[in-house]
Amino acid sequence: MNHFAQRIAVWLALPVALSAADPTDHAERMKAGTALFKQTVRSALKAKCLNCHGGEKVRSGFNIATRELLLEGGDSGRVVDLETPSASLILKLLRHQEEPHMPPKGGKLDSELVNAIERWISLGAPFDKHLIEQADDKPEFAVTDDDRNFWSFKPLAKVAVPNVQAATDIDRFVISKLKERGLKRSSATSPHAFVRRAYLDLIGLPPTPAQMKKALAQSREDLINELLDSPHYGERWARHWLDAARFAESHGFEQDYDRKFAFHYRDFVIKALNQDMPFNQFVRWQLAGDEFAPDNPLAMMATGFLGAGVFPTQLTEKEFESARYDELDDMAATMGTAMLGLTIGCARCHDHKFDPIPVKDYYQLISSFTSTIRSEIELDLDPKGFRAKTASWERTHASVAKPLTEYESRREFRATFEKWLADGAPGDRDIGPWSILKITEASSSRQIPLTVQPDNSVLAGGTAPAKETYSLKARTGLEGVRFVRIEALTHKSMRRKGPGRAGNGNFALSNFKVYATPVDPTKGKRRQIKLVHAKATHEQNTGNLSAKASIDKDVNGTGWAVDKGGIGKDQALVIGFDKPVSIAGETTFEFELRFSNNGQHSMGRPRISLSAEPDPPVVVGGGQSDALTAAYAAAKNGSVNETHRRELLSVFARTDANWLKLKQAALDSLADKPQPTLETVQVSSEGFKPTKHHADGRGFPHFYPQTHFLERGDPSQKKGVAAQGFLQVLMRNGKATKDWQQAAPDGWRTSYRRRSLANWMTDEKDGAGHLLARVIANRLWHHHFGRGIVSTPNDFGLQGSEPTHPDLLEYLALRVIANNWKLKEMHREIMLSATYAQASAPSEGNSAIDPNNQYLWRFAPRRLEAEVIRDSMLSVAALLDKTMFGKGTLSAHKRRSIYFMIKRSRLVPMMQIFDQPEPLVSQGGRPSTTIAPQALLFMNNPQVLEYAKAFAGQSLEADHNEAIGKIYQQALGRNPSSGELRDAREFITAQQAGYQTKDAKLLARADFCQIMFGLNEFIYLQ
Repeated sequence: MNHFAQRIAVWLALPVALSAADPTDHAERMKAGTALFKQTVRSALKAKCLNCHGGEKVRSGFNIATRELLLEGGDSGRVVDLETPSASLILKLLRHQEEPHMPPKGGKLDSELVNAIERWISLGAPFDKHLIEQADDKPEFAVTDDDRNFWSFKPLAKVAVPNVQAATDIDRFVISKLKERGLKRSSATSPHAFVRRAYLDLIGLPPTPAQMKKALAQSREDLINELLDSPHYGERWARHWLDAARFAESHGFEQDYDRKFAFHYRDFVIKALNQDMPFNQFVRWQLAGDEFAPDNPLAMMATGFLGAGVFPTQLTEKEFESARYDELDDMAATMGTAMLGLTIGCARCHDHKFDPIPVKDYYQLISSFTSTIRSEIELDLDPKGFRAKTASWERTHASVAKPLTEYESRREFRATFEKWLADGAPGDRDIGPWSILKITEASSSRQIPLTVQPDNSVLAGGTAPAKETYSLKARTGLEGVRFVRIEALTHKSMRRKGPGRAGNGNFALSNFKVYATPVDPTKGKRRQIKLVHAKATHEQNTGNLSAKASIDKDVNGTGWAVDKGGIGKDQALVIGFDKPVSIAGETTFEFELRFSNNGQHSMGRPRISLSAEPDPPVVVGGGQSDALTAAYAAAKNGSVNETHRRELLSVFARTDANWLKLKQAALDSLADKPQPTLETVQVSSEGFKPTKHHADGRGFPHFYPQTHFLERGDPSQKKGVAAQGFLQVLMRNGKATKDWQQAAPDGWRTSYRRRSLANWMTDEKDGAGHLLARVIANRLWHHHFGRGIVSTPNDFGLQGSEPTHPDLLEYLALRVIANNWKLKEMHREIMLSATYAQASAPSEGNSAIDPNNQYLWRFAPRRLEAEVIRDSMLSVAALLDKTMFGKGTLSAHKRRSIYFMIKRSRLVPMMQIFDQPEPLVSQGGRPSTTIAPQALLFMNNPQVLEYAKAFAGQSLEADHNEAIGKIYQQALGRNPSSGELRDAREFITAQQAGYQTKDAKLLARADFCQIMFGLNEFIYLQ
């Protein structure tokens, strides 16, 4: 017996006290316990436990540095039970009777050592001194190099390919592991079985007889390339990622309101996969597409990833902030599991219990999303097509406009104009009282588009926000300005033609301000003009919604509105200045129009005019452009310059019939100018109007300007502002957060925090990119073989499974990067391996050694997913509608199942029966259950009956034998055996005899088609 064992044996021989509370032998027990602690327990606790529980970190809130802290327990409650020592949780964990097994690394402790710890607890668990000094204050969780050396956190390293005979490197890794375990590879599957496997695996549809025939005549490489080029590839593999992204098209919770424009994210995933978008770009765009490529609609659609989670639509004021932190957690947690295979969300209330993720890292990470919210914006989803149409129109328009330009340049035309000018004709014209300003800058506080029109009005586009302020700027040389006119003009884009953007066509100008700035800075500074009185063509009342309400002191509760007789008509508001504005030279006027006393009550098409008249009329229309006003004045006093001449030429030309004809042709051409086709898209970004929420009227902010460290995740216990940071365990080579951060351009709408996060996420050398590559390589393997090399695809941490083929996983991750992160090449490499092409037949000898096929001695058969089962039935029944993209529905459509709307409270029953997961959190893999309702669905579901009749109807004119052969070919890709043919014929004959109707043959064959749908061979990938 060694010295260590002798010490344990001595102390185990000591008598155990009858009761921990017995005071008579307390001193003796404590003495014996202290001795045992000093000689055995102390060294074991320090070596095996202290590092994670009181030394460099305190996992699970459990600190063993002092006796008091030990007895206090941790997040799971009391760990040491002095009353019943054998029931102590610490012993159950050390003995691997309960999870998590302790210690997490290095294997199970020697049983004699655990028995010694139990004996020590029974003696009162005394300490001779603290395990570390000054341990009463909880030390900050320190991420160490030892933490970074866990297999999944290590940098990727080139691995040696085993020196075994095989066709591909993948096979060499697999064969090497099979030999280690004493396993034998299975033979290759049949050609027709491989074709069916490849079709269902890559595009989720069975091959037609014609496709099977073609595939059997071509190489496997050509077959796989053809399937990867199919648009159905994206539809099949997008579903895998949407599970990981917890994608749905509703908010969840009790009300579960629809997100009408969330489907664009699903379409992005399909398009990105079909385009073979590099996976690192795929990730970057989902985190920050609006910051990497804001002009690319696909990049904007990609940001739907962040906003796909659940969020309550009914909130009290007390819940505002906690709901926002829940939302930030959903973004970070989903990003962590889907992209990094890490349960980041477990560090929200305390340091992660198992993985080296301090709570500090968690809050610094979620601060990347501080101001990120869901918004619904309008995008041109086909900018390339719009550019092509515009280019074509520009060529056509140029040919139409050229004759007008040439006519205006003719000598005769110019001579007539000069005579008209010399005769003083423009000086005889009356100058209207209003000078219409040409707006040079137009902006909205809510970033809606404001477009200056040919008549100098400003048209508002997009969806009207709840509240906003327009800022309009113009330059003029007009002096002695006394009045400003705001025309509210109608337009077909508004409800009831407006002139407002509210649902009833109204608006409410709650406040109006004017500023004047000399263009020449030596002439003065910017100043606000005092507004003194207001009149309008129509006002809703004479009080809070009158003309004067636009310039009163209440900037939110009152305002000029035009309901009760003014809807659908142009309106005008005239406001006087307290004294004329006379500035030598040009003046820049700024007009601020505030709309804040009612939701979405902004003006749809304002136009601004100025007047120097003492009492200009309160009318709509009349007047001329500011430039033309100046030209008329110059003509009167004989000081016409070239600018004036251009303005006056436009007046003269209207007296020329030929010019008018050419001008009209040019105007007609302008009317045909292509416009972008805008669609509303849900995005997750910053600076856009938030998606509507029921609490908006009660001040729901949607986000808070700062993210704080929270004590135990409680927003009422803030511990300071959390600056952006990333996971320390995934930062190497002396790099810090600043090395990935990028500053946003001046004046840019977003913070660039998410772009900085994406930079770190995809940096395979110093950041998280090495883990990102491992995780996606494992996901590909998982979906091809039904089980990943790491069987927990969403958990690559200490609680996740270790890889069965660690070198193969490294090899695949490196291949992902070497292939520029393109995944189609990875599909090729995997599917062209002999490992993938193995037969699925069982082996008694192999099963005895590896019953779960962890080491890939065969291709494990597995049931197809719900979507593929339904799509396969539609396909063989020739009912499948192959229309791609667009809004999904909950109705029984015949498009591919990926186009079902995912409403969290109304999941499609057929999909649920075959284990489609609930989209609440990221799902790395689906279970595969076998339950009675699945069989009942094939027997009784009305849709299945419809599919079966359509399937049977394709060969109704053929005799039984021929029809059965066609059904087998279509459904299973093979001919029936003689026994199958006999049994099928007998079944159909019997069924037909039982039906006493005209369509007995159709019904009998439909019954047979239902049987085919329920075959394992039809619904399993083999």
